[in-house]
Amino acid sequence: MEKLSEQAIQERLSELKEWRLADEKWIVRKYRFRDYLQGISFVKKIAEESERVQHHPFITIEYKLITVKISSWRAKGLTELDFEMAEAYDRFYLEMNF
Repeated sequence: MEKLSEQAIQERLSELKEWRLADEKWIVRKYRFRDYLQGISFVKKIAEESERVQHHPFITIEYKLITVKISSWRAKGLTELDFEMAEAYDRFYLEMNF
């Protein structure tokens, strides 16, 4: 995939709730859960989807807080796939929390 322009990144970022740009080449979001195991279940869903499309984020587990950080190594920045993955992760979160 092709690296997105700064303008395209800002446009896509404006469509995503709670995601932020980090170091000009990552998007990051923190997800909070009711308990530890719910967060771990979320990480499992992310891992399965990431493996399916062969596009893997950095995931940090801090008890009930899960931080997801994603970028495209080959493109050396953000691509449309990063934003598609962020949207999928947000859907998983909504399915689990509401």
